[in-house]
Amino acid sequence: MNKLVQRTLLLTILSCIISLSHAQFGIGFTVTQDLYNRYSNPIDSTGEHRANGSALLNLGIGPKIWFGGENFSLSVETQANLGILAFSLPNYKGLGNVSFPIMGKINFAGVSALSKEGRFGLSLGGGIQFNKTELYYITNDFKAKGGERNFFKTYVIQAGYGFGISGFAVQFFTRYGFNSDLDGANSLNIGLQFDFNIPKMKKIDDPNSRL
Repeated sequence: MNKLVQRTLLLTILSCIISLSHAQFGIGFTVTQDLYNRYSNPIDSTGEHRANGSALLNLGIGPKIWFGGENFSLSVETQANLGILAFSLPNYKGLGNVSFPIMGKINFAGVSALSKEGRFGLSLGGGIQFNKTELYYITNDFKAKGGERNFFKTYVIQAGYGFGISGFAVQFFTRYGFNSDLDGANSLNIGLQFDFNIPKMKKIDDPNSRL
């Protein structure tokens, strides 16, 4: 079994190297809409409920670069995500949350953002994310208890599946974060991501493109 796994990994690495031997470079931006997010702060002395989340008006945007080919690409991205109406349902303390994920990804087939033909594809990635909750309209009761929300870091992993064509890709994703050094800290983002590879999109009048 171990030999089979090793051979599979070796073949995967070789295929990736072959794909990158004729690599393209792309630059653009990514936009996200969290259908749900939830950030749990590290345990503190206030005894208050630590989580804050939202299913409405969770918008994110940031730069993204790609390197690879039509079947496989590597990408690096960062975003600023704002949850405008996020709050703690069991114990309201204030509104809003924000996160800043910084991630590297491997992208396959349609979501490589470098393919001319419309295809479905998968992406896998990871990195770090900085999170903060209770941004404004903080209650006096929470302030009186010495409550203060600072940025906390989580290590995130993300998986997505979607469709892409001629520099544009949309995918449904799930991103989970944890930090064993911060007791109780975690993050969860579930939503839609829209990628725009600007140089590739400028070529949609190419006769080889499906658009």
